[in-house]
Amino acid sequence: MKIALIGQAPFGAAVFERLVADGHEIVGVFTPPEREGGRPDPLAQAAREAGIALQQPRRWQRRGVVDEEVCAAYEATAPELNVMAFVTQIIPSRVLEFPAFKTIQYHPSMLPKHRGRSAINHAIVAGDTMTGVTIFWVDEGLDTGPILLQVPVEIGPEDTINSLYRDKLFPLGVQAMSDAVKLVAAGQAPRHQQVEEDMTYEGPWEGEIARIDFSRAAQEVHNLIRGSDRAPGAWSTIGGERVTLYGSTLAADAGGAAGAVAGVNAEGVTITCGDGGAVRVNLVRTAAGERVAASEWAANAGIPVGASFAPVEAE
Repeated sequence: MKIALIGQAPFGAAVFERLVADGHEIVGVFTPPEREGGRPDPLAQAAREAGIALQQPRRWQRRGVVDEEVCAAYEATAPELNVMAFVTQIIPSRVLEFPAFKTIQYHPSMLPKHRGRSAINHAIVAGDTMTGVTIFWVDEGLDTGPILLQVPVEIGPEDTINSLYRDKLFPLGVQAMSDAVKLVAAGQAPRHQQVEEDMTYEGPWEGEIARIDFSRAAQEVHNLIRGSDRAPGAWSTIGGERVTLYGSTLAADAGGAAGAVAGVNAEGVTITCGDGGAVRVNLVRTAAGERVAASEWAANAGIPVGASFAPVEAE
């Protein structure tokens, strides 16, 4: 099958390599422009090394008007199917509808749950114990198109966004995309309409959204920290300084006030939560941007047992 691959990053490169290994013809690769002086994009680099036509448009359309030059260059590759693997640009419907078999895309959730670009964060923060990958037919909505296939996967109690994506959703997604393209090529790909009554949508998990409220229950705090690990990073302030916390585990009931440092040892820093439970973190990023072991940070910053992280309502 002749495929136009639209995407970027290691996931896009892994899908590229798998589709080539499956015997498909990649007629064109489309990625965002690379930053001058920065590291090469893995998908773009894979295309260069394979001698496959690479195009890197800054945008496909502007204010709803397609870029004719960009679209014409895409159409000249004559794909039978578009495969979208980690796409952050807005792709016009003219491109989505151009191939005979249209466009399919990967999403790291069991759609229609957790539509949006921060699906992995929100699944963990919400305390979900299951998630999965969806390959769906793209339409003009946000993650709204008919489902081609889905594969569920467990969210472990200590999974972070980093571990869940790296160890589970990334390899599962590559396999699912391979399976989906095979179904399309065989004329056996289904189109199951999403059940809108089951839909959830959450906005981007970024910026100030990951501030920790230690007055919440320990499980909720734990979910927030791991659902933000490593991006954007869950944070709080102590002694007037902002710190970002990583590597959360649930700890034994600690007593004391919410936000109080209940213990410091080689395993990390233990902090009391609102229900009397606690979380222990093993890594801290300081206000200066340095990542250090939590115990080392506490020693260097002079954080004793009994010191308190500032309550949210105090600032």
